[in-house]
Amino acid sequence: MSTPLPRRQFVSTLAVGGLALAAAPALLRAEPIPAKVKVALIGCGGRGTGAIAQFLAACKVLGVEGEVVALADAFEDRAQRLNETYKLPANRVFVGYDAYQKVMATDCAFVLLATPPAFRPVHFAAAVAAGKHCFVEKPVAVDPVGARAIIATGEVARAKGLAVVAGTQRRHDASYLRNKALIDAGVIGALRGGVVQWNGTVPWVRRRAKGEADADYMNRNWLNFTELSGDHIVEQHIHNVDVAIWFLGRPPVSALGFGGRARRETGNMFDFFSVDYDFGDGVRIHSQCRQITGTAGRVGEFFTGAEGSCYGAGKVFAKKKYETPVIKLDTDDSMVQEHVDLIRGAFNGKPLNDARQIAESNLAVILGRISAYTGDLVKFDDLLKHEKSPYYNLTAAVGPLDFEKGTVKLPAEVPPIPGKA
Repeated sequence: MSTPLPRRQFVSTLAVGGLALAAAPALLRAEPIPAKVKVALIGCGGRGTGAIAQFLAACKVLGVEGEVVALADAFEDRAQRLNETYKLPANRVFVGYDAYQKVMATDCAFVLLATPPAFRPVHFAAAVAAGKHCFVEKPVAVDPVGARAIIATGEVARAKGLAVVAGTQRRHDASYLRNKALIDAGVIGALRGGVVQWNGTVPWVRRRAKGEADADYMNRNWLNFTELSGDHIVEQHIHNVDVAIWFLGRPPVSALGFGGRARRETGNMFDFFSVDYDFGDGVRIHSQCRQITGTAGRVGEFFTGAEGSCYGAGKVFAKKKYETPVIKLDTDDSMVQEHVDLIRGAFNGKPLNDARQIAESNLAVILGRISAYTGDLVKFDDLLKHEKSPYYNLTAAVGPLDFEKGTVKLPAEVPPIPGKA
C-alpha cells in the first residue's frame, strides 16, 4: 500500500502550508476567555458531528457561548445534513476536497479536524499557518512521513502560542489520571509489562455505488482502506497503545507482529493484529486487536508492576497500602473535558500542545502495522530518525493531495501478505 517519498518532496509538502519554524516561542499572557468562542469544523461525518457537539458542551462548562461559524466536508450531503442543526448561511458551508482552505479564511479561533486521518497532516499545517487553535482527532497520520509532519507543525504551533489537543480522551479521564498518578507514585512498583486490547466488530462498511468515482468511494468507505484510516490498529487501537506509552513514559523501541484477514468484505485492511512491543529494559507490552463480528469483545489495558498490577482505568492490585488521589475535573465526560482543556489553555497562557505526544503514539501503531504487513522486526527509530531505513520515507500510495488534484486511483481491495510460500 505504500511507496517511498523522497526527502525533498517531504520538505516541500510541509512548505505547501506556508510553514516556517519561528526562532523562539511566542510570549504568552493569560487573558479571560471571550464571551463568545468561534469554532469551525472540517469533516462532518460521525466523528465530526460528535466533536462539534462536545466543543459546544465544553463552552457551556466554561460559562461562555460557543458559536459555529463554518462547516466543511468533501461531500455536500454530509455538510448540509449537519447544517440542519447549525443553520449557517450558504457562504459558511464549504464543500469539496479543498474546502478546508476556505475555512482558514473565516474568523474562527478554533478548528476541529475530523476528516479521515490521511488528511490530518495537510489540514493541521493549514490551520496552524492560519493561526488557529486546533482539536486534532486521532489518529493524526497513516504513515511515518505524515506523523513526522505533525511533529514539525506542532513546533510551529508552539512558537505561535497555539493550543493543540488530540482526541486521546483517556488522558483527560479521571480514572486513567488516577491510575497514572498511582503508577508514578510507585504503588505497583516499576512497570514490567502488560496487555492492551481492542476487540470488536467492523464499525461500518460502505458499498460502492454504481458509477461512483474512485476518490469518492474510497472517502466514503475510508474506514476500510489503509491509505485513509491507517488500518484499525492505527485508527482505533491507538487509544490503548497510547495508554501504554503514557503510563510507561516512553514509546516502544521495536515491534514484531503478525495479523491477517478472514472476514472483511471491502477495502484492503487486516481483520486482526497481534504485536509484541519491546519498550526496553525488559518491558514488553502485548498489543492485540480484532474487528470480526460474532467474536468476543474486550477493550482495555492491564499492566503488571514489580509490586502489583492494575487495569488502565480500573482496579489496582497493590502489595502495600496507598491513598487514592482525588482527581478533580470539570466534567465526567472525558470527550468534553479534552475540549475544556483545549479552550482554557488557549487563553490562560499555558496552551496544551499534544502534537509530538500523539505523533509518537501514532508512529507506534504504524510500527506495529508495518511489522505485521511485512513480517519484519521494525524499530521505532526506523520511522522517526533512521533516514536510511526502508520504512523512514514510507507513504501511502494514495495521499491527501491526490484527492485535491483529482488523481486518485483505487488500490486493489486485497490485504498485504508477508513472507513467502
